[in-house]
Amino acid sequence: MTKILKIVSGGQMGVDRAALDFAISRGIEHGGWVPKGRKAEDGTIPACYRVTETRTSKYSERTRRNVLDSDGTLIVFDATMSGGTALTYSLAVEREKPVLPINVGETRAEDAAKVICSWIRQNRIRVLNIAGPRESQSPGIYRKCYQVLEKTFNH
Repeated sequence: MTKILKIVSGGQMGVDRAALDFAISRGIEHGGWVPKGRKAEDGTIPACYRVTETRTSKYSERTRRNVLDSDGTLIVFDATMSGGTALTYSLAVEREKPVLPINVGETRAEDAAKVICSWIRQNRIRVLNIAGPRESQSPGIYRKCYQVLEKTFNH
């Protein structure tokens, strides 16, 4: 697999936090754009995350910047893509950036890892944006995303 130099995300509870926590646990540089005020559904995004605030509190602004500032976007979801997750996908397609949606509700972590590794290699991804639903919209998505990342980086 191509060596990932940095993982970025928007800092929201769920997939975003799983991505940041995984990066920290593996000693991978992490970051990304977050809304002004570091807002998230659980309050303020903790200072342990090295993220940068946008000039606005709009989630769409941080989503756009994370797509643009990365080499590719991995979207982890477990039902259907909606809201910010769907926006992330649309922005990546519109900007002709590599994007890979993985439905962890239908795909085993081991199988997802193989697909992700191949996609990272084929697209020479070095800075990886990881996005998906927040925990309140998709209970258990943090754990599922973290498991997929473990399998991917152990592959």
